Amino acid sequence: MKRRRTTAAALAAAALALVPTSAFAQAGHNHIKHVAESFRGTPNEAGLLATAVVEAEIARQHARLAAGEEELAAIQRHVGHVVHAVRPAEGERGPGQGYGLLRAAEGVVAHVGMAAEAEGASGPLKRHAEHVMAATRNVVAWAENVLEKAEAVATATDADAAHGLAEEIVAALDAVVEGTDADGNGTVSWGEGEGGLTQAIDHLELLMKAEGIGG
Repeated sequence: MKRRRTTAAALAAAALALVPTSAFAQAGHNHIKHVAESFRGTPNEAGLLATAVVEAEIARQHARLAAGEEELAAIQRHVGHVVHAVRPAEGERGPGQGYGLLRAAEGVVAHVGMAAEAEGASGPLKRHAEHVMAATRNVVAWAENVLEKAEAVATATDADAAHGLAEEIVAALDAVVEGTDADGNGTVSWGEGEGGLTQAIDHLELLMKAEGIGG
């Protein structure tokens, strides 16, 4: 009688069968906790989403200061502070926390995505994760737009042009924080072009409640 040869794939399948379903859920939950509770490398090891919110509010504050100025140099100075909060250069000093809105938002998308793709991820987790990611992808796109406009401000030679760009930066950062009613239906959804950090927080809370994560 020949001994049956065990393949690597069969061994892997057998090993997976021995892992409790709760362990798979925990793997996804850990990624959610990186977003909601704590992540190594952020200021004070705060969650990635909270870090994005703080950096966004700092950027918005300085964008409003820029839009309130009339002199080109003053507008450029405040917009430089906006950039520091959105995407700080290594070793650069400024009013932001040094992590950056863009990096934090990209981290949210990445970790929520890994949670949704984890073995054994539940239907509610996947559904709410899609909503969180959609809103946060909007944040990433708007943040990148802010950087493009900030670069134009930095090279501007006309105060009026720079002022107009500063006002556009304010609008983009308002959208980052609050979302925007892009379709004019009176509500701000999590969807593409609408949801911002506020909507991402709302749907992350729904996800955590559905999964029993946190208190």
